[in-house]
Amino acid sequence: MLSLSLSSLSVLLPILLYAAVATASVQFLKLPLLHSSQHHIQTSLSHYRHHRHRQNLKSPVISGAFAGSGQYFVSLHIGSPPQALLLVADTGSDLIWVKCSACRNCSLHSPRSTFFPRHSSSFYPHHCFQRTCRNLAPPPQPNPCNRTKLHSPCRYEYPYADGSLTSGFFSQEIITFNTTTSQQLQLKHFNFGCGFHNSGPSVTGESFNGANGVMGLGRGPISFSSQLGRRFGNKFSYCLMDYTLSPTPTSFLVIGSEQNDVVGVNSKINFTALLVNPLSPTFYYIGIKSVYLNDVKLPIHPSVWSIDELGNGGTIIDSGTTLTLLAAPAYREILAAFKRQVKLPSPAEPIQGFDLCVNISGTSRPSYPKLSFELVGGSVLRPPQGNYFIETSELVECLAMQPINQESGPSVIGNLMQQGFLFEFDRDRSRLGFSHHGCAIR
Repeated sequence: MLSLSLSSLSVLLPILLYAAVATASVQFLKLPLLHSSQHHIQTSLSHYRHHRHRQNLKSPVISGAFAGSGQYFVSLHIGSPPQALLLVADTGSDLIWVKCSACRNCSLHSPRSTFFPRHSSSFYPHHCFQRTCRNLAPPPQPNPCNRTKLHSPCRYEYPYADGSLTSGFFSQEIITFNTTTSQQLQLKHFNFGCGFHNSGPSVTGESFNGANGVMGLGRGPISFSSQLGRRFGNKFSYCLMDYTLSPTPTSFLVIGSEQNDVVGVNSKINFTALLVNPLSPTFYYIGIKSVYLNDVKLPIHPSVWSIDELGNGGTIIDSGTTLTLLAAPAYREILAAFKRQVKLPSPAEPIQGFDLCVNISGTSRPSYPKLSFELVGGSVLRPPQGNYFIETSELVECLAMQPINQESGPSVIGNLMQQGFLFEFDRDRSRLGFSHHGCAIR
């Protein structure tokens, strides 16, 4: 979910939360992800801008077609006693927030639908005089406090690009993880937003079904990966397995380094630099050099992929957006190339939201041109065709790409395009690793 409002096709992937111990000296948090079999065109949740004994966290990603949402969820246990809530896992925003209720008699609220601060003995709202509150909104964003409000609770407002908004109190809690050894791991002083007012399609609409909040995994200091990075290593990774398989393979989000799991994968992992955009510091930018279809380079000018002096453009990796969204000049070239080479008939009725759809009733295994992205540093991302042609209705498949709907917004590699790959976000080395061989052993 970008900090920009972007339209995308979503598939629900809740993440169940576990902590596991790999060795005596290396611990990790491993979170399972859940995925929905239902499709929805949805708004992405991008935030509007603008050591050897190190422990690690790991959890699986499992298919869950119960809510019909279209996002990846994390089951986070918050408070004392712990309250379990499902949060959208989002590399395109920083804030962790949950729906909160101030009710005294909560009989009208179903369990796990919201977080009840009154039911937690460890809930603590930050106050304006605290540095944590002042760091909540780095420049150029407005500070939520002024000198007359130093002893007031620290309020936050976090907007998304489509006008959606969450607001409430920036707070502190204890989060709890269940380990594979039937023990509990608790992390104290966890900062999050207790959202009492949430509005807009990104955080209340159909695409948000089943979610109780958002887990921001961005590069900012208040994100989940940044807060846990201080304890579990400044690195995280995930695998998003093919949700069309039955039974759906388990996927995982890992906070920290999981050395044992990448043995044998290191030689096959590719790296590209994570670029920095000072005007949009939340996002994980990568550099695209060229796009190929059946190994033929498409005539897309390199400037289409670059970040300009105003911080516009570029390309980001985002787990909270499902479709791949491209700058209009690039999208037009890719769409035209696919239309020239795909010879299957069109469906009887157009499919809303897609510019290229085909009727596959006459073939048992449709074949599409091979798409590849050449990245900065020389590595090449070659997604399988199921990552960019998806079934939208019975016997109809569509190109899972759209043009970005903001002229200045970044292009987005969405979670469908990421399926079947291990992606490793190495923040200390500022690089993104990816491998088509790293998920099967998880």
